[in-house]
Amino acid sequence: MRDIFKIAKGKAGVTDSEIESIVDEVVKWPGKQLKKILLLPPDFTRMHSGAGKISAIIYKKLKDSVQVDVMPALGTHEPMTREEADVFFEGVVPFDNIIAHRWRDDVVKIGEVPSDFVREVSEGLIDEAMPVEVNKRLLDKSYDLILSIGQVVPHEVVGMANYSKNVLVGCGGKDTINKSHMLGAVYGMERLMGKDHSPVRKVFDYAQKHYLDQLPLSYILTVTTVSQDNVTIEGIFAGSRKMFEKAVDLSREKNLNMMDKPIKKAVVYLDPREFKSTWLGNKAIYRTRMAMADGGELIVLAPGIRKFGEDDVIDGLIRKYGYKGREYILEQYKKNRDLKENPSAAAHLIHGSSDGRFNIVYAVSHLTKDEVEQVGFKYMSYEEAATKYKPEGIADGYFKSGDDEWFYISNPALGLWTVS
Repeated sequence: MRDIFKIAKGKAGVTDSEIESIVDEVVKWPGKQLKKILLLPPDFTRMHSGAGKISAIIYKKLKDSVQVDVMPALGTHEPMTREEADVFFEGVVPFDNIIAHRWRDDVVKIGEVPSDFVREVSEGLIDEAMPVEVNKRLLDKSYDLILSIGQVVPHEVVGMANYSKNVLVGCGGKDTINKSHMLGAVYGMERLMGKDHSPVRKVFDYAQKHYLDQLPLSYILTVTTVSQDNVTIEGIFAGSRKMFEKAVDLSREKNLNMMDKPIKKAVVYLDPREFKSTWLGNKAIYRTRMAMADGGELIVLAPGIRKFGEDDVIDGLIRKYGYKGREYILEQYKKNRDLKENPSAAAHLIHGSSDGRFNIVYAVSHLTKDEVEQVGFKYMSYEEAATKYKPEGIADGYFKSGDDEWFYISNPALGLWTVS
């Protein structure tokens, strides 16, 4: 398939007709009449990716002549509800056509990244092979085309989200997810966020070249921005890894926020439709930590947070060990079997701590003070925090009320904040 892309010419973003022109090129790529295709969009936690719109366009275009299956790249997340799917796919994709990826059960191993390669790219920090597991459906030879659709944006594990990550993590198995997340955590998120060629990305590139290239797999990638909940598709890309690199460049331009000075107080809002666990909500920490001042305060406005992990196993591990710092978690990881069996949980616990650099306050409605403090955060009721820190009409940026000043972020998933 040839490389194709569209970059927005104005504030309205890439138009639906321009999206359709790229879709038309992509569905011609297999060089044969399509009978059955599989779409791999992200899940509801990427509701601002534009991938739901693109999936809806494809479904509407092909549904009368092609069997179109849709399997959101859930990774470790919960499956979409009927209501979420209806919003995400703009009411076009029937809920019965949506297949849930089960990361613990529905996967097969298709190869591995050798230990010497992992050791080299991790600078000696990890010295073991990385299994490559994907949902068994991707090996179904009845599919003429498998199309991964997703958003390129700064990410705490791989550096820049999407491309092969959407398949290897979003549609991957527990061993791939666990070991890739631990690799990113041990290497250090500050060393890789917002960058392309991280150790995890190099591992994924190896898997793409040696295993995924054998599948009828293609990619559509987006870069988006959001204002007042309105999504603008700034660019859409399809083709080779060069198109991913082009998307990375655009995302760094649109989604990387360079601050003139460290932030002493940040207030980050988590949309309750999108964030229901700290497993997801801790993007408020990941994406701001490089901009936070030592001794500063991060207040997370989290009205939808009801639990810590996305499933009972991970939730239990978070409650048991808490977000108590890199060195503490690495020590517990060495000593405790339950963490060793779930490295992605250990990686998440490392990512979710400020290592004592700044205070983290979770303002919640559905968790108790004891629950929040037990995992290492400070507690505030959401009602109290919202009254003080989320006045009507507040926009991203610095806001001042009397002698109090804070930097407000309406959605941490859409960017990365760092000090220039």
